[in-house]
Amino acid sequence: MSVMASRPVVRWAVPAGVVAAVLGAAVLSNSLRASASVSLPQRSPAQLLVDLQRANLTGVSGTVIENADLGLPALPDSVGGDGSADLNALVTGSHTMRVWYSGPDKLRVALIGALAESDIVRNGSDAWIWSSADKSAEHFTIKDDGDAKSGSTGKEKQPQLSPSGLPFTPDQAAGMVLGLLSPTTEVTTEDNALVAGRPAYLLSVAPRDTNSLFAKIVLAIDGAEHVPTRVEVFAKDNPNKPAFSIGFSQVTFARPDDERFAFTPPPGTKVTEGATPGLAAPFTPPAPSGVKPKTATIGTGWTTVFAARVPQEATTAPKQDAQGVMDAFLNTLPKVHGSWGSGRLLQSRLFSVLITDDGRILAGAVSGNQLQSAAADPAAALK
Repeated sequence: MSVMASRPVVRWAVPAGVVAAVLGAAVLSNSLRASASVSLPQRSPAQLLVDLQRANLTGVSGTVIENADLGLPALPDSVGGDGSADLNALVTGSHTMRVWYSGPDKLRVALIGALAESDIVRNGSDAWIWSSADKSAEHFTIKDDGDAKSGSTGKEKQPQLSPSGLPFTPDQAAGMVLGLLSPTTEVTTEDNALVAGRPAYLLSVAPRDTNSLFAKIVLAIDGAEHVPTRVEVFAKDNPNKPAFSIGFSQVTFARPDDERFAFTPPPGTKVTEGATPGLAAPFTPPAPSGVKPKTATIGTGWTTVFAARVPQEATTAPKQDAQGVMDAFLNTLPKVHGSWGSGRLLQSRLFSVLITDDGRILAGAVSGNQLQSAAADPAAALK
């Protein structure tokens, strides 16, 4: 469930046209498998996709467990890890969240740490990001047209309230996954399973291109409500253990009381009006207002490489403390060079990122060598 979505994410992630295109491309397997221990009526992959499209999630609450084992190098302390309540900590370790949803304009996510808690709250036109550790809260006013009004800068594009860039719920993660459906994808079913104590179908999507670092992504779809209750991402280097997973350990499909979404900052909290939700997503340098980076894509499907050139103004602008920490981290990454130039390379189990010395960033679910080959493509020059 996206904080700013106009309706449940599965409603727009798989429109009828996409389902028809997938079926027409013959990417769906006819295999039907049912677990003897978890009995549900048989459903084909195509039927499950239609179920997702037609699902109408009006309310849900429960406990969500997120695990990230991406094989990343040691990250700055500010990113956190197991037991951290920092919203940026979701890129590594195991985390527990409480989630309440009652329509697209009422959502609350509480990231529970060992000694602290961070909350994201959307209640009508009001949105909050609160940290008990920092005793701070950011407030946003959301207009009907999707803009957020900042007290200091006027109208701004509505903020993305997920600083880490990672999903907070299985529904949100499933929306990202289903956006991958294309002729480059194979869709099958796996044995049914119990998720949060409820029978669920398992829908598996996998790249046909063996050069992708992804092995497959498995969506658990509740057998009664037809909404995603768990998403598991498997890397090619270990197809038996998820590199990333997010799912309910306990769930109730009923609308929470409206009082759950009423938020008042605790006494002593420093409140600010903001247009940016704390830290930027990792490896995404902030661009000056009005400056758009040059971008390009190389390849297609699961091995697409995304390239961007950082505006020069961004590299010469005064650096914030958080950005300085990230720059120091990037300088610890291996130095690489080739016909494309030189730079630093980050490799994980699911993606690679290349930061070139001439101000480009390339990223994709491919190996570091493939990423460097893409950097040599004329389209990636971004001149």
